[in-house]
Amino acid sequence: MSDRNKWVSSEFADWERERITSFWLPNRKLLRSIRDYQKYVKNTSYLARVLKRTAVLRYRFWSVVTGADIPLNVRVGGGLSIPHPNGVVIHPSSVIGVNCLIHQQVTIGKKRGEKGAPVIAGHVDIGAGAKIIGNITIGEHALIGANAVVTKDVPPFAIMAGIPAKVIGFTQKAE
Repeated sequence: MSDRNKWVSSEFADWERERITSFWLPNRKLLRSIRDYQKYVKNTSYLARVLKRTAVLRYRFWSVVTGADIPLNVRVGGGLSIPHPNGVVIHPSSVIGVNCLIHQQVTIGKKRGEKGAPVIAGHVDIGAGAKIIGNITIGEHALIGANAVVTKDVPPFAIMAGIPAKVIGFTQKAE
């Protein structure tokens, strides 16, 4: 197994990747506001309602600052890293696993008329400008190249590139 896959889990969230270490981290502040909203949405206490509204205001602010379109009800595993969130668009029905990396200008969405949205397993790295469209599954530890257009299922450990995306290799040898 390569060093890259040995250190990053596709099952257990590395919450350190989301920790806010300084004031101006718009990517992590946006993610924190989404997580805070989701934490308080089902609680009906007065304090929870106030904290939920505060989370919504923070979410709106950081969405404008980052230029990202990530819905409040998105299902995202822990340890998500979005270093440059500008132009990131995620459909609310999409599911994103733990420890994923999403670069700028990525679109994760549905096809018109199709019921399902993409399901992305743990520790998937998605390059800048990639499009993941349709009711598909991306396997764990996959790499999606920059500007790739993925419309079919991706096996675990695959390296995808091109339009339409094709498997060009694997991140580790098949055992």
